[in-house]
Amino acid sequence: MIDACGRTIDYVRISITDRCNLRCVYCMPAGGIEPFPHADVLTFEEIVRVTRALAQLGVRYVRLTGGEPMARKGCLELMRLIRDIEGIEEISMTTNGLLLDGRVEEARKAGLTALNISLDTLDPEAYRRITRRGELSPVLRVIDEALASGIRVKVNAVPVRGLNDAGLVDLARLAKDRPIDVRFIELMPVGCGADLVPIPPDEVYALLNCELGALRDDPERHGFGPARYAKPAGFRGSIGFISAMSHEFCESCNRVRLTADGYLKLCLNHKAGMDVRALLRNGVEDEALRSALQEAIEKKPRRHGFLEDISDREVRRMNEIGG
Repeated sequence: MIDACGRTIDYVRISITDRCNLRCVYCMPAGGIEPFPHADVLTFEEIVRVTRALAQLGVRYVRLTGGEPMARKGCLELMRLIRDIEGIEEISMTTNGLLLDGRVEEARKAGLTALNISLDTLDPEAYRRITRRGELSPVLRVIDEALASGIRVKVNAVPVRGLNDAGLVDLARLAKDRPIDVRFIELMPVGCGADLVPIPPDEVYALLNCELGALRDDPERHGFGPARYAKPAGFRGSIGFISAMSHEFCESCNRVRLTADGYLKLCLNHKAGMDVRALLRNGVEDEALRSALQEAIEKKPRRHGFLEDISDREVRRMNEIGG
C-alpha cells in the first residue's frame, strides 16, 4: 500500500486499551484517567476485521499496544486471531512487562514474535518514581523469559532530564551480554510529555560513546521501525536511537495507528484519519471498508510538524493514542 508521498505502508500499531496498571510521568496524570466507555472500545471481532482489511491492502506487521495491552482481558487470544490472518508475518507487543510475568511462553504460542519492554531505569527507586507504582524485578524476569523463549527483545527507554539521567549507561549495558536492543526514544511533546524536559539524543549518544567505547553503526535490520542502531565493541546486542524531533524520519514512515476507540490515526501529531468504528457499526461491507482505509491512508501527512504551527495538532495523551 503506497501513500500519496510514495511511502510503503506495511505496519499498523493497534491500541487495544487506553487503561494501564502504571502511571508513567510522560504518559498519564498521577491520578489516572477517565477511561474510554466500554461501548466505545473496539471489540476483538472488530479489531480482527480491520486488521484483515489492512492485510489485504499490504500491511504485514502488527504491533499490539495500549495503554498496557495485557491489561485487557483476552489479549493473547486476540493475538491468536491476528496470527491466523493471511498476510500477517510478524506480531509484536509493546508492554511494561508486569502483567506478562510468567506468561511469556503462552504469548509465544499465541503468535508473539517480538517484545518491546518499556523500561526507563534499572534503579528500583527511580523506577517507582517514574511509573508511580511499579516494581522492577518482574520486568527483568520477563526479559529473561522472552530471551529463553526465542522471542526478540527490545528495551525502550525515554531519557528525561531529572528522572533517569544517571542510569542511561546502565540501561545500555543490558545489551552487552544479551542479544537485545536497548533503544533510547526521544521524548515527544505529546500529552503529559509536553511538560517534561528531554535529554537530546545526541547527548545520550555522546555519553554512551564515552562510557562504553566507540559506537559503530550497526547496519543489520532490527525490525520495521525507524531506529538507527550502533554498538560498542564486544556487545552482543545493539543500542538504538529513535529521534523523531531532532532527526526527523517522516519521509520513511511506514506506519499507521488504530486507537482503542476505533480511530485510524495517520500520524502521531495530527488528528488526520478516519473513524473506523463508525463505519463498522453502520454495517460497512468488507470491500467498502478496504476502500475507505486505502483512501484514508493515501492522505497520510507528509511530516509530523511537532515544531510547527499545524491546524490539526493532536491533543490526546499517549495512552489514548496508543503508545
